Amino acid sequence: MFEGLSEKLEKSFKILKGHGHITEINVAETLKEVRKALLDADVSYKIAKQFTEQVKQEALGQKILTSVSPGQLMVKIVHNDLAKLMGGEKTDIDLKGKPAIILIAGLQGSGKTTFAAKLANFLKTKKGKNPVLVACDVYRPAAIEQLKVLGEQIEVEVYTEEGNKEPVKIAKKSVSYAIDKGYNVVIIDTAGRLAIDEKMMNEISAIKNKVKPQETLFVVDSMTGQDAVNTAKAFNDSLDYEGVVLTKLDGDTRGGAALTIRSIVDKPIKFVGIGEKMDAIDVFHPSRMADRILGMGDIVSFVERAQEQFDENEAKRLQKKIAKNQFNFNDFLSQIKHIKKMGNTKDLINMIPGMGKAIKNMDIDDDAFQGIEAIIYSMTPDEREYPKILNGSRRKRIALGSGSEIQEVNQLIKQFDETRKMMKMMTGGGGKNILKMMKNMKNMPKGMIKN
Repeated sequence: MFEGLSEKLEKSFKILKGHGHITEINVAETLKEVRKALLDADVSYKIAKQFTEQVKQEALGQKILTSVSPGQLMVKIVHNDLAKLMGGEKTDIDLKGKPAIILIAGLQGSGKTTFAAKLANFLKTKKGKNPVLVACDVYRPAAIEQLKVLGEQIEVEVYTEEGNKEPVKIAKKSVSYAIDKGYNVVIIDTAGRLAIDEKMMNEISAIKNKVKPQETLFVVDSMTGQDAVNTAKAFNDSLDYEGVVLTKLDGDTRGGAALTIRSIVDKPIKFVGIGEKMDAIDVFHPSRMADRILGMGDIVSFVERAQEQFDENEAKRLQKKIAKNQFNFNDFLSQIKHIKKMGNTKDLINMIPGMGKAIKNMDIDDDAFQGIEAIIYSMTPDEREYPKILNGSRRKRIALGSGSEIQEVNQLIKQFDETRKMMKMMTGGGGKNILKMMKNMKNMPKGMIKN
């Protein structure tokens, strides 16, 4: 995500290196490169020009502190203006209705139906809501079945009316059904088209007028670039929606849609889709996105994801086991599961400041722990519980059962022992122990990263 834009912006800031202050002369070349980087990212010429003019006005005449270089100051100004361009502050979804009604709209293929299910899962698991999904796409043959399958995955009911081809009536009845059954959020998936047409717009408008949703969210595929911005404007002219959802931001997208939709339609981006899994959805934070575009990582989002998987009772249990040197492979498996729930491995590493550039040319397997899990699952319950009994013959059997080399099994057991020692040192808490831990730190397990 935004890798090309990040690289080009970084190069443009280097032009100011070594200068004592920012002037109209030395800033001109930098902003020329910034504008080119934005255009390459599929930002419209008009927006790119307005953006660089704004940065120029803020940068000129700024005094440079002895501890801050002109390049660093320019990064700060560009960061702040990027965040403003994308909306400034995050905008929450309105869930005040009883029930709260959310209408999903967008073109066919934009990821609309998948997002509807992701949103239901998000509201259920992170907001404590009790949602129901409503299938109002009665035209696409597999649309209703797709929503049913996704609903089963996340254990959310899908309201359908077999044989009914009138979406407006289905939507209206679904709200009454939700009230009767005690659902507090109704998420209505509507029909899309391959292109904008009057019939589709009229149908969605009729549903909106009938059910009066708290939120109408427009879903757009960010990989369609500037076309996404044009489509967003056309939908907004007809529907006057409350927010935008950008899907496929984990793909090979140049990012122009994320940067410019807000300024064109004056509606906030509320969510972004970052993968295929049902939990691959993030609330959109303009400032955090600006951090990631400029290669600063997104440590706040990283910590938030970690906190979501944090279990205080489990942490206390583990602390006791670590103190007694009883941490075993069952505990190790449990921690791997928590890490995997945090999301895509490469996306997580990119959130750590400075790491995005370090892993740029590396192919990081999204199922990076698969080999480790296979080895552990090939152990007997006793071997997982008491790793000390893992002698040579047992290791050979485990290698054979997991499809691994004996060297890989030995390496994992060695790294596990070192990890256990480090964890024990950390419970002791002294500065000397931390130094020892740092000296003992090893590289990531073999197989996680491929050059």
